[in-house]
Amino acid sequence: MRARQVLAIGVCVLLNALDGFDVLAISFASPGIAADWGIDRGALGIVLSMELFGMALGSFVLGPMADRIGRKPTALACLAVMATGMLGAAYVGSVYQLAALRFGTGIGIGGMLACTNAMVAEYANDKWRKAAISVMAAGYPVGAITGGAFVSAFLLEDGWRNVFIFGAVVSAALIPIVMLLVPESVGFLMQGGRSGRLAKVNRALAGLGHSAVAAVTEPELAPRAKVSTARLFAPDLRRTTILLTIAYFTHVMTFYFILKWVPKIVVDMGYAPSSAGGVLVFANIGGLLGSLLLSVLLLRIGLRPLMVAALACSTLLVINFGRGAGDLSGLSWAAASAGFFTNAGMVAFYSLIAGAYPTEARAGGTGFVIGIGRGGAALGPVLAGFLFEGGLGLQGVAVVMGLGSFIAILALLGLKGAAREI
Repeated sequence: MRARQVLAIGVCVLLNALDGFDVLAISFASPGIAADWGIDRGALGIVLSMELFGMALGSFVLGPMADRIGRKPTALACLAVMATGMLGAAYVGSVYQLAALRFGTGIGIGGMLACTNAMVAEYANDKWRKAAISVMAAGYPVGAITGGAFVSAFLLEDGWRNVFIFGAVVSAALIPIVMLLVPESVGFLMQGGRSGRLAKVNRALAGLGHSAVAAVTEPELAPRAKVSTARLFAPDLRRTTILLTIAYFTHVMTFYFILKWVPKIVVDMGYAPSSAGGVLVFANIGGLLGSLLLSVLLLRIGLRPLMVAALACSTLLVINFGRGAGDLSGLSWAAASAGFFTNAGMVAFYSLIAGAYPTEARAGGTGFVIGIGRGGAALGPVLAGFLFEGGLGLQGVAVVMGLGSFIAILALLGLKGAAREI
């Protein structure tokens, strides 16, 4: 790949890192929010899930929009929404206002994820596509680690509102970077025939370090079919869409149980909020290592066997986390090992989803699967909160939530032979 292709993919990694921080900002802030406003675990679980509900809507609505108007303008709009939502969250006066703003922020995050997944798949060449998507997905724990470490060290003790101010500043700073360094996807521009297509394609090629072309071939200028949800349920894609959505939905329930509840669990054990943030950072360090290892293994081993192994280990290690530990070190290692396999599974899903759909439906398909699947992300923290409120201990809650990864394995086994490969 050319250097400009690598640079564009690198910016997408940064965007996904921002997603990682933005989603977990509420987790870092949750002990302070609970203390300030005196809310119980059930209500806190709802607040923790609000941006996940927003992400479901954003992926579902903005993913198809990226297939219609372009990846880059959609990504810029998502960044503006995220910056505005994060800034507003820093100045709320009630838990209801915070929940509403987190929902709005989630819309931008969900749309951004659908865009970046499609952009990286279309920036990378065939040889490096799976690995590039895995590296992009690794940006999520990188954002959580670096942002979490910064927040725990410099911001959290001075008040949870500073977490959101930090997120707003970083989101706004990425807008000019995307405008300058990220071209529109050539794959998107090749779909259909619109005026000025050749000039737009050549500008995108130049932005990726490639030479201009003299003409665009006739097949690429064929009339572009309208991308709709119905296309995702056409005979050639129906089984893929249904099974991918089930698998993603159930696994993200497991994934977000760990990421959303770790700080509150640790604080309830008597540790300081900054220490709780440190355990969450450990969970994301494990997630980063898992995603990077998966990226390397994808160059030699098939995607689906790796996914099944990662999801099986995710089930076992989340249940193991529920056993608790006698000190922070033990909790950190349990969280890191669970994070290693839950995030490896998430990274593998992004590669599988991107390869399961043709170019004209890639962002829409990604948006649909992630959007509906994010319902599982939203349900996970809420379900865990009410299980805690109902008197179930940490071990029991972990067993229930860990089963999400196991159900995902069953759906993936049914997917064999249905999905396209990258």
